[in-house]
Amino acid sequence: MNSEQLWNAYKEKNGLSKELKYLDSFHFELTEYWANKLLELVLEGVKKATSSSVWGYEIEGDRIPQKGDYSIVTDWDGNARCVIQTTNVRIIPFKDITYDICKLEGEDDNLESWRKGHISFFQAEGKELGYEFTEEMPVIFEEFEVVYSC
Repeated sequence: MNSEQLWNAYKEKNGLSKELKYLDSFHFELTEYWANKLLELVLEGVKKATSSSVWGYEIEGDRIPQKGDYSIVTDWDGNARCVIQTTNVRIIPFKDITYDICKLEGEDDNLESWRKGHISFFQAEGKELGYEFTEEMPVIFEEFEVVYSC
């Protein structure tokens, strides 16, 4: 199922306006393994948040998510798997993210593991997009809930 098909099924099931749009259709991470693993955690209800670089959004000219936005999460191959709705957005310097915050991502058992994985991700993304990771880098911490899945 593609993103439009899933989105239309969600809107029809819930009696939502045909004009209602979603913000983005995406997969997590930069590798197939992690994209599919993180999607699995979302579908299991373990992963309830994600973090992104403000700089990445600025470079790509994308709007920062806002509370109430809808997005479609796909697997690595682009198959739409669920609709999420943003419930909270915070912009926090990377160095100020605590374990109480990052544990909502459901990926790590401690802050050190989360930091290591996300530093690696932001360095790789920065190399691709043209920014350099720093501890001061502003991070979009977006909480969400799954509102529809197939």
